[in-house]
Amino acid sequence: MRNYLPFKKISWPWSKSDTEQNERSPLIPKVESTKELDQVTSESQPETNHGADPRSAAKLQPYYQYSWMDYFLKYFLFLCNLLFTVLGLVVLGLGFWGLISKESFAQEKIGNIGTDPMLALVSLGFLLTLLCLSGCVGAIRENCFLLKAFSFAVLALISVQVLIAILAYGMQDQIGGYLRSGMLAAMARYQDDLDLRFIADEIQSNLQCCGADTYRDWEINIYYNCSAPGVLACGVPATCCVDPLENGTVWNSQCGVGAQLLDEFTAQSVVFLGGCLGGISRWIEQHEALIGTAAVVVLGVQIVAVFISTRLLESIRWHKVDNAM
Repeated sequence: MRNYLPFKKISWPWSKSDTEQNERSPLIPKVESTKELDQVTSESQPETNHGADPRSAAKLQPYYQYSWMDYFLKYFLFLCNLLFTVLGLVVLGLGFWGLISKESFAQEKIGNIGTDPMLALVSLGFLLTLLCLSGCVGAIRENCFLLKAFSFAVLALISVQVLIAILAYGMQDQIGGYLRSGMLAAMARYQDDLDLRFIADEIQSNLQCCGADTYRDWEINIYYNCSAPGVLACGVPATCCVDPLENGTVWNSQCGVGAQLLDEFTAQSVVFLGGCLGGISRWIEQHEALIGTAAVVVLGVQIVAVFISTRLLESIRWHKVDNAM
């Protein structure tokens, strides 16, 4: 009698499920393992359940994995920034070594530290180390904040370099005046600052020049001024001499003594008559191609660094999004 009652279709809690696998139910496929049953259920669920949670649907998407190119760019950026970080530390160390060896932090010299060439090395080394260290750590640790800071800093550096190049091209006359003022200032402190003395000697000996515009510019120095009481009065440094070596072996440090008293015809056999500003201009004109190539290479390396860091940021973002799901 119970077979004819309508309670037959009611699913009671203690009753067996109709979907249970049974030998007498030919419409239900036989599944060898629970894993296969779950696979069949997961494959049929998107077709039947259209109102499912989008998060569960997103989990069914393939997991994002780093490609070999991502790993290559990551470690390439890391190694390049590590190399430049070490270079920046070396430059920073040389700058501090120069300041300490010259006792530039002493009370009587601290006022002129702003014009010390070693301060430029310290600033350059610090900025280079800070910039490349952020890119190095950001790449190896996959830190988005450091990579973004590195990218923005390099972009700002590229913009500054392009702006400087444009200003230098449009202000050539003013730059010549700045160079003249700087060289005269270096000549005035020739005996007092070893760094400025080294720079002036290197320029004069390599470019075969003397002074800023002429050899008589050395009168600006208190030791080479004709009113000075010393033996250097009315003279020029030995690096201005045409042949500062006696017999090709011995350096004659007094070869330029009294050169300012000579006329140009007589002085041309003793010292270089031309100034170093003209020598610098000629050197730039002779090496325009090399300077342009170096500038393009440096700019290209910075642009490539920005593209690599951007690609890494995109890969890291996708990887973190998939992990969050």
